[in-house]
Amino acid sequence: GGEGEGAAEAVTLVGRRLAAEGGVAVATGVWSRLPVLDGFKRALPGVRFGVLPGAVWFALPDDVFGATDDMSLGDIPDAQAELDAWVRAATGGRIKGLPLDLDGSEDLVLLDALALKASWRTAFPGHLTREEPFTDGYGDTRPVPTMRQRIPASWVWYADGVTVVELPCAGEGGGGGGPLVRFVLGAEGAGPGEVLPAAWAEPGERRGLVADSAELLLPRFTLRTKTDAKEHLAALGLDRALRSGADFSGLSAADLYIGKVVQEAVVEVAEEGVEAAAVTQVTMTRSAAPPRHKAVERIVFDRPFGVVVLDGAGELPLFAGWRSSAPGESAVSG
Repeated sequence: GGEGEGAAEAVTLVGRRLAAEGGVAVATGVWSRLPVLDGFKRALPGVRFGVLPGAVWFALPDDVFGATDDMSLGDIPDAQAELDAWVRAATGGRIKGLPLDLDGSEDLVLLDALALKASWRTAFPGHLTREEPFTDGYGDTRPVPTMRQRIPASWVWYADGVTVVELPCAGEGGGGGGPLVRFVLGAEGAGPGEVLPAAWAEPGERRGLVADSAELLLPRFTLRTKTDAKEHLAALGLDRALRSGADFSGLSAADLYIGKVVQEAVVEVAEEGVEAAAVTQVTMTRSAAPPRHKAVERIVFDRPFGVVVLDGAGELPLFAGWRSSAPGESAVSG
């Protein structure tokens, strides 16, 4: 039981840290047809607990699903509609519903949502946005709306042949301390596995910009991603949680294991700032110097590139995505 309560405490701490970021909202919900241990629920005071159709009511006394859960023993609403509505509310409507539709096999569904709306510390002048050529991952070139502005040299660095541009967002009251957004641009033909890691390069691995400033040309874009994250959990050494015999005794007395993990995210980048949202759906099933000429570097995001949103300290990734098609086209990237 201790593992479950410890995990719940960790979730609470992470949620509080994220909620402290300006413009960031977090929400977590758990829906189950099985009893959820009271100790787990007490450790997550801000989490919504609900019921899935087919819940075993005789196994759900008040200390498991109490009056504080705002539920009754009447008809259980349609779970798909209820969870879709929760996702829309938690993401400000940016994501319309569950990443993965319910099929009735779920014993427990955990949803974690993150929403961000932040303004750039220095906005892109709207009158400078104009169409520029963009070559997608297939080699096709087309004009796309491209923003531009002059940025300080300290906002640009190079790591392993990748150009990294960091745009800070305004914090509370319009000051500093807001989220950081890093755009990463590799060599022609480079893929996300080669380019995205540069966003996390340690300061000692970075090479600064030689010029005094940079002229940034960045497409205005919306990126939607849907990822099956189950394989990533296995790669992190959590394969035991993905099969029968997993130990979730701190969550429920039932023998549960993780059957599906899917994340859907959207990132919108425009002249004024960035908006983003993500929902992770975990489905669990029972076992079974002197004045001189100023040098300006021109940085043009005119081919596939990555985007990473981090907290104000630049330590905690909030969103990450890869733009391979021309902005303006429908794009889904894993």
